[in-house]
Amino acid sequence: MFADSPFVAVLISVAFLLGLILWLRLQAFVALLVGSLFFAVIIGMPLDDIIDTVVTGMGSSLGLVSILIGLGAIFGIFLEHSGGAQVLAKRMLGAFGEKNAAWALVVAGFLISIPVFLDVALVILAPLLLALARAQSKPMLAFGLPLLAGMAVTHAFVPPTPGPIIVAENIGAELGWVIFFGAIVGFPAAILSGPLWAGWIVPRLNLAVPEPLAEEEKDEDSQPVPFRLVLALIALPIVLIVAAAVAKAAFPPQDGAWWFSWLLFLGHPIVALLLATLLAMFLLGTRRGVGKEEQMELAGRALGPAGVIILVTGAGGVFKQVLVDSGAGEALAAQMAGLAMGPITLAWLLATVVRVTQGSATVSMIAASALMAPLLEPMALSQAHLALVVVAIAAGATTLSHVNDSGFWLISRYLQITEKETLRSWSVATVIISLVGWLGALALSLLVS
Repeated sequence: MFADSPFVAVLISVAFLLGLILWLRLQAFVALLVGSLFFAVIIGMPLDDIIDTVVTGMGSSLGLVSILIGLGAIFGIFLEHSGGAQVLAKRMLGAFGEKNAAWALVVAGFLISIPVFLDVALVILAPLLLALARAQSKPMLAFGLPLLAGMAVTHAFVPPTPGPIIVAENIGAELGWVIFFGAIVGFPAAILSGPLWAGWIVPRLNLAVPEPLAEEEKDEDSQPVPFRLVLALIALPIVLIVAAAVAKAAFPPQDGAWWFSWLLFLGHPIVALLLATLLAMFLLGTRRGVGKEEQMELAGRALGPAGVIILVTGAGGVFKQVLVDSGAGEALAAQMAGLAMGPITLAWLLATVVRVTQGSATVSMIAASALMAPLLEPMALSQAHLALVVVAIAAGATTLSHVNDSGFWLISRYLQITEKETLRSWSVATVIISLVGWLGALALSLLVS
């Protein structure tokens, strides 16, 4: 039907997909499958080949990603259950001082959101935000916005969180480079959208100091998790992954060198995160008196939400595979060559459009990377440049959290602000993150080959 007009077919298919999610309210997994089949039909793929493409796309996109998402979910729930996230935040406050609480919280958020999803981390740390607000007679937003900025940046920019892992896998970028550039670009974005933006907007909103809440019972016998242990567990997979990437880039292949093989093995994302997860289960679980049955229950609870992300990821891989198998990707690449728009800006723009229209950062990253993957193949970009494309997609997928984003409502509830106040504060903060991320990736792309 649109075999000779792949760009039109893609536009129609994306609009159709957004319609399924926004107006028909189909679950993202189902909508992505239906949208992929619709695209395959209108682009003119033989009907006999479509199902094979669906199966191939689903399987190829989940090999690495599904394992990492599952391990990350288990790691995160043990950190949550042990109180490790709260320990990290409180230690940061102690290091920076209460007057610099906003700066401490942006750092804490940046670290906490590596293993813990943003919404989970917000729920965990809400009591700490409330305590700070009451102690310093300030609105919760004064502390919540810096924390959320740090978490939002890490959630989108820095593996091993699911979003950047999925994008890196889709476009073939090495995670070590993504971590490196994600941190370089992301941390300034977190500072601008967190402490600096909060310092400007909060006084102008005339927010009330939250009412005191009922005191919760405390277990005096419970020993807090050591700060160094929490920090070490979070840092372990990142250090291993980065070390392997640096070794691979800095040294020629070491034929038969056992240390080199072991370094690459331990630095593989699966092995690195598996080690961290096993250590977390033992040190935050078994050593602290958490029985085997309770550990199994915790892991099972963590894998429920992870399963949804995995299925959506697989369905996004189907959409990508249709682009590849139909030849539409190559045709789009040829058309893109004539556009005055580089891959960094195009990747950011695609993710931005999907994010603003349908609300989910993860779905936006999946959709944008699925569209970009076939366009990037003939460009033969370096790993550093591909990592910057991942950062650009992450930045676009963070843009303008508003009423169609479930996180928007969670933030409004926990920070005790109205929808209008949330739009003026949190939504603008996500725009700042997006613009800084895009411009940072664009600037760095001029320096890498």
